[in-house]
This record gives sequence, C-alpha cells and structure tokens, in this order.
Amino acid sequence: MRTDRLLARLEQEQRPPDVPAPVMSRTRLALLWATLGFYAATVAAVLSTSWLVRLDWQVMLFRPYKQWPGMHAFLDYFVVLGQRGPTAVLIAAWLGWRCWRQRTLRPLLVMAGALLLLNVTVGAAKLGMGREGPHYANVIGSNEMFLTGDIFPSGHTANAVVTWGILAYLATTPRARRTLSVIAAVFALGVGATTVYLGTHWVSDVLLGWAAGLLVLLALPWCEPLIARLERRLLLLRDRLRDALLAAGPRTAPAPAPHAPQPVGASLRAGAAEEARPHTEPAVAGVRPGAGPHGATALRVRQTGRPHPGRPEHPARPVSSL
Repeated sequence: MRTDRLLARLEQEQRPPDVPAPVMSRTRLALLWATLGFYAATVAAVLSTSWLVRLDWQVMLFRPYKQWPGMHAFLDYFVVLGQRGPTAVLIAAWLGWRCWRQRTLRPLLVMAGALLLLNVTVGAAKLGMGREGPHYANVIGSNEMFLTGDIFPSGHTANAVVTWGILAYLATTPRARRTLSVIAAVFALGVGATTVYLGTHWVSDVLLGWAAGLLVLLALPWCEPLIARLERRLLLLRDRLRDALLAAGPRTAPAPAPHAPQPVGASLRAGAAEEARPHTEPAVAGVRPGAGPHGATALRVRQTGRPHPGRPEHPARPVSSL
C-alpha cells in the first residue's frame, strides 16, 4: 500500500463520540493522597525493620514454591503478564488499532506517558533504595536496604497495574470501565502474589509496587493537557507529510475538452455560403488568366512532361498543329 493511500485512509474513518478525558476530581485527588501516604508508610516500615520486615522473612522462609510445587509451571508463564516488554507490545497493538479506527493518537500517547512516568519513578526508587531480593539476602531479619539490589518496589507488580489499568482508564463507557478495572485488578494482584510465590520479591516489595502503579494511574489526568497538545502537533505533522506525498506523486495529463456540437442551422448556412462562393482557378506562374488555348496547351505540356508509369509514350504534338 502506498504511503499517501495509507495516510488518506485515516481521513475516511469516523471519530469516536466525544468522551471527555478524565480530570483530577476530588475523589481522584483523595485517592492519590491516600495512596501516596500508603507508599510512604511502607517505605518507613521497611527502613525501621518493623513487623513488615519480619513478615517478609517469614514468607520467604516458608518457601511457597516448595509447598505447592504443582503450581510452579503455570505461574512461571502467568508472571509474564507483568513483564514490561511483552505486555507493552500486546497493549500497544490493541491501542494502535483503536487509534487507526478512531483517527486519534490519544490512546498510544497516554500509554507512552504512563510508561515513561512509571519507569522514571519506579526506576529511581529501585536505584535509590538498593534493596536485595530474597534469593540474595545476607542477614536473616535485616531489611537488606541500601545494598546492590534493585527490587524495591516490585517492577512486575507496578507494570501490571499500569499496563492493564490503562485499558480501564481509556474506556469510553462506564460498563467497559468497570469490567476492565476488574480485569486489571485480577492481573495486578495475581502477578504480585506470583512473584512472592516464586521467591523473587518480598511481600513489602509487592505492596509498594501496587502503590507505585496506582500513583501513576491516578496522576495521569495532570498529563492530559500536554498529551492533547502533543497530539495536535503530531496530527498537523501528519497532514503536512500527506500533502507533500500527494504533491510529489505522478501527474497525469488533463483529458482534452470535448468539442461542443455545432448547431444544425449553422452547418446549413456554412454549406450554402460555400456553394455561393465563385470558383476560380489558382493563378499559375507564366500563364495569364483568360489566355487562349495555346497557353492552356503549354501548361498541360509542362505539367505532363514526365511520362506516366504504365502508359505508352507518345510524342507531344506541336502547338502549331492545333
């Protein structure tokens, strides 16, 4: 498919009904501050080596993957739903199709903004606190903070909250939003619990991962004005690119204009005028008009000086014999 046709296809689709983007309402703002408080309380509980750290060690020493080994094979695949690469590709493909059908870039831009915000906030927390995971713990009962690890908060859990929660955030009907919210919650809770079962994260890692992902989703309405401006600029760039491709395409010569039919009366008048015009013979050099037969005979002789092919040659009569 040619590029100009591909871009022109976007102009043939119908836009979705005007659904206002989520705004930072009082309820959302209250949830944001509550989640932020939970985030801070979890970090403080781990730093102070409180009961939460003791719970971490109890669950780790219990080793759930040894208690229920039959679930190990299934959960090894299920935890992929929290990995950033596979889930980002899957969700981006679905949102890209929505962008194509609805002639808008907002779904992909929202997802890109959410993943960027997630990577910055979660990545900074991981590197800043440097906590070691259960498989690399050094001292039983310690919080394993400020070492060489990067598991606090859980990236799998936070990514599951954001990537699957984006679908609910972008839903255009209340029913779809409720359904997708339940699906996102099941995947987020399941991925977090699976990391604890496999022994790759502490319980406190998962709690902080849930909070980190929820903070990103709750803060997205603050990014909507920037996303709208970016979408307008990208669509303007798309229109300019399409116009340039159409202008540089092959040019076809314009079809000749059809001749207008001449009225019947005009044709008859033109024929009558041609009949009424006197017929005159064209003047020939060396012969005066109205000359006698000698002049006409001389003209015929000069014109027939070359023998005609296929006709016998006869000597020309002298002019005086006439």
